[in-house]
Amino acid sequence: MNVVTTPLEDCFVLKPEVFEDERGWFTESFNQKVFEECLGRKIKFVQDNRSFSKNGVLRGLHFQYGEYQQAKLISVEKGAIQDVCVDLRKDSSTYGLYFSIELSDSNKKQLFVPRGFAHGFLVLSNEAIVSYKCDNYYNRSAESGIIYNDLELDIPWNLKGRIPVVSEKDALWPTFQQQPFL
Repeated sequence: MNVVTTPLEDCFVLKPEVFEDERGWFTESFNQKVFEECLGRKIKFVQDNRSFSKNGVLRGLHFQYGEYQQAKLISVEKGAIQDVCVDLRKDSSTYGLYFSIELSDSNKKQLFVPRGFAHGFLVLSNEAIVSYKCDNYYNRSAESGIIYNDLELDIPWNLKGRIPVVSEKDALWPTFQQQPFL
């Protein structure tokens, strides 16, 4: 597994080794021991999530706060997404900065997002199935978010002039500055 640092502190892109031949390909999508050796830290994932979305759907920017924060390992099983994470840790040197990357079933890259980050994605393909491992259980009462088009964050979503399809909840999140849990 190849681990690449990002401009955000503690956030990494992982590229698993892929073995291809005339039959197709094989990759080990997750190995706890190798993962921890590559990141240099212990992470225990306790929940796996999957979502199916259509082209132009934008989910996020979501996070959980307090004792319910989650680290995530994101990958795409089908299609392509623009994946974005924002550092919400006030004591971090990259507080308030974002990182954006295309994850797809063809590039097989994964993104490790540590606790204390907001996360969201935009579907670039006709359909996408996104999976992510979490190191803490989801807790509805600790759920929050930041509006995807926050002017201060100024995330360049790959919308190509389109209006994204967002849930009512995602359309009503406060801005980064208005977020009461930061």
